[in-house]
Amino acid sequence: MMLEYLKETHMLDYSHPTIQKLIHEKQWKEMNEFDRIQGIYNYVRDEILFGYNNDDHIPASKVLSDGFGQCNTKGTLFMALLRGCDIPCRIHGFTIDKKLQKGAMTGIVYYSAPKNIFHSWVEIYFENQWYELEGFILDNEYLTKLQKKYAECNGPFCGYGIAVKDFRNPIIDFNRNNTYIQSEGITQNLGVYDCPDQLLKEHHQEMSPIKTFIYRYIGRHLMNYNVKKMRRDHYGI
Repeated sequence: MMLEYLKETHMLDYSHPTIQKLIHEKQWKEMNEFDRIQGIYNYVRDEILFGYNNDDHIPASKVLSDGFGQCNTKGTLFMALLRGCDIPCRIHGFTIDKKLQKGAMTGIVYYSAPKNIFHSWVEIYFENQWYELEGFILDNEYLTKLQKKYAECNGPFCGYGIAVKDFRNPIIDFNRNNTYIQSEGITQNLGVYDCPDQLLKEHHQEMSPIKTFIYRYIGRHLMNYNVKKMRRDHYGI
């Protein structure tokens, strides 16, 4: 059964030379299983910056070359690296309330966005149990700057790509535990799938062709600008 969770797919293209080169450079395969998972998790969380790619369907090698991603695309890269290092994993699909994106999304981009936004997290099989991993979506630098900007917030927070109960202490470090950063914004459970290829065949972001075009060529660039501005404006504060 676990073989299904180790397969290479079009999106989980872990035999791609750039992914194999990264695995070799990081020496993940030489580590014990826990250190391997933790190393891959921390790499995807912090070295692949939070940002918006042009499409959810891009393969892991493209996410790696972009150097940034959001829940779905960072999840694709995370899964490819895990499977490339013999860690079984699967994907769990959801929708989240667009309020979670307010701040990253602004103006007409926010108001024209669908109310429910396609979302996913990764689940890994380790030590005879499944762990739900979502806390890799935001890199630590971005999260830290956001916490400094809203230093007065000590409870729940929703916006800028976050939906958590405890803004000051979100559960984002993997140490044999589930991790979450957007889970409080979930509006619908779409179920568990072997791979993102299968999930996206059945579910995807529902937008008209015009809105899809606007997002890809205008909206996401404005969103990435807002994310970069957060990092720049609150640097060193």
